[in-house]
Amino acid sequence: MARITVEDCLERVESRFSLVILATKRVKMLLKGAPTLVSTDNKFIVNALREIAAGKVSYTYETEGGRGEAEGPRVKLVEKDEEGQGPAES
Repeated sequence: MARITVEDCLERVESRFSLVILATKRVKMLLKGAPTLVSTDNKFIVNALREIAAGKVSYTYETEGGRGEAEGPRVKLVEKDEEGQGPAES
């Protein structure tokens, strides 16, 4: 399998800072036993980056109680359907 690069991931996120936060949160999920969305035999950080580059993981900003302050990005898993379009219905 080809190497994963930061540039591959930056096509899916706004900035390097967002990438770091998203990858960190996804690695923590994987460490707690979350299933991987891309099949590889790599370490958790590489798995997380591959998932981000493949568009399987994204994030959204949610405000806290109408105060208008961003609490930080929350990881939202996005699984593509068989045709590669939109979230899969479960």
